[in-house]
Amino acid sequence: MQTTTTVSNGVDTEALIGARGAFEQMPEAAAFKFRSTCEWNEGTNNVNLINGYFGLGENHERKQTFRIESDHPAVFAAADRAPTPPEIVLAALASCLTGGVAAVAQHRGIQLHKMRAMVEGDIDVRGILGMDGDIRNGFSDIRVTFEIDADATEDEIRALVAQSQKRSAVFDILTNPTNVNVTVA
Repeated sequence: MQTTTTVSNGVDTEALIGARGAFEQMPEAAAFKFRSTCEWNEGTNNVNLINGYFGLGENHERKQTFRIESDHPAVFAAADRAPTPPEIVLAALASCLTGGVAAVAQHRGIQLHKMRAMVEGDIDVRGILGMDGDIRNGFSDIRVTFEIDADATEDEIRALVAQSQKRSAVFDILTNPTNVNVTVA
């Protein structure tokens, strides 16, 4: 007699698979636009407001407006009221990969018990300060380390992380060129 174990990682994979089928039938519905509006407070302190987005052929409003504040640390003569924008990028990468692992684990019938992603990025601020044109302004290296407790083998856990990385929008944004246009209205 075979027993069936119900896995609950909080991800509705049936809905995701259903969406995939719908997008195969109507690819234009898969074109989404996400938005953020950044308002300057003072110094290097800003607040990003995130609410509406376009998807499924129409604009949508969120249940609430999300706020992501940013600043610079005191060593840069700033108020240190929030994480730096590069730290927010690291958090976005960790969040995207972690959410992906949960979704893949749910789809594969793997129960997660605990998961943590530690992300670390190397940046030489001489580039940002314009001290050396050969030093890039952004991260030169980013490392993500997962600690995952799940009802799975080490190989199955590695496969979860690999599949999450393969489908991660933020990983893709960071590792492939993206057209970015900046204008003044």
